[in-house]
Amino acid sequence: NKLYLALTELIDKYQPKAAFVYSTCIIGLIGDDIEAVCVRVEREKGIQVIPVRSEGFKGTKRDGYKAACDALAELLGQDTITSNTITPVSQTKQRSAADTELPSINILGEFNIAGETWIIKDYYKRMGVEVVTCFTGDGRIDDIKRAHLAKLNVVQCSGSMTYLAKTMQERFDIPFIRVSYFGIEDMSKALYDVAGFFQNEQITERTCTMVHQEVSALLPKLTEYRRDLEGRKAAVYVGGSFKAFSLVKALRHLGMETVVVGSQTGSPEDYEELQAALQEGTVICDDSNPLELSKFILDKGADLLIGGVKERPIAYKMGIGFCDHNHERKIPLAGFEGMLNFAKEVHTTILSPVWKYSPARIKARLSVQ
Repeated sequence: NKLYLALTELIDKYQPKAAFVYSTCIIGLIGDDIEAVCVRVEREKGIQVIPVRSEGFKGTKRDGYKAACDALAELLGQDTITSNTITPVSQTKQRSAADTELPSINILGEFNIAGETWIIKDYYKRMGVEVVTCFTGDGRIDDIKRAHLAKLNVVQCSGSMTYLAKTMQERFDIPFIRVSYFGIEDMSKALYDVAGFFQNEQITERTCTMVHQEVSALLPKLTEYRRDLEGRKAAVYVGGSFKAFSLVKALRHLGMETVVVGSQTGSPEDYEELQAALQEGTVICDDSNPLELSKFILDKGADLLIGGVKERPIAYKMGIGFCDHNHERKIPLAGFEGMLNFAKEVHTTILSPVWKYSPARIKARLSVQ
């Protein structure tokens, strides 16, 4: 009853296009039937009300992603709701030939951190490619419902959204590619791969021109930072392995060597690919705990740690620089603009004079003496 009253009050107040209900661990224990409440409210309010079975965020991080993808998949291919009824997915209209010829894409796994989605969308707009929707950065319910009309799915965060991309491939026959929007090479490749998919001369020409302009303006600025960063060592520990690849390449542009690299959701195949791309002796780790990560960093003599919010204290305790790559940052690191921001942040933190006063650094210097 409390859930029903809360849902109806919130829907009446905010008039959303859809609602999601996440079950807590308590609900899982006592066995409340949230699906029945969702069906009732859906019928009364004429919008989709989707239950998400995530009691206590059960399972691993991948299980959480799967629960979210399953919830989003409920919206795909849905017609506009009228007369308090919802058209089942099995009865939705198939894509027409005209729809499938449009140069349009969905971006999966881009979360608009510090406005990054808007940067990426602008690139595709300049290429002449329409972004139907983005899952979930700056996403809109109506756009997600028509996501099945897109010609291609572009997966930025493979750990969170590959499952949804495969679901859409099976259900709507939409192919997908994996991309990364971090660093010069991967950002350029993401744009070229989309242009190549559509095999349109005008799109290809616009893409080449845009990438040339962006890179030509960026490289001279990066050279200034490289002078100070040449030969420095970095450790990378992020959520997805695909992001780790991009960061390794970005650090090379700054003259830096990656001595430790790891992720939380990488696969054995990802790590084999990483190993082939890194120098011999680089530590590759999977889902490490803080003590393990600290030991790897100290053993390899890293000057910088790139990670998320949980890794920041590790870097500060060891007296090394830290580059924030979590979902709460305020500066965009994606795109060509983001590469410049990344270089500035790395340069500023590594060259900060504060590290010479760190107890860990002082202890290390004394032990050497």
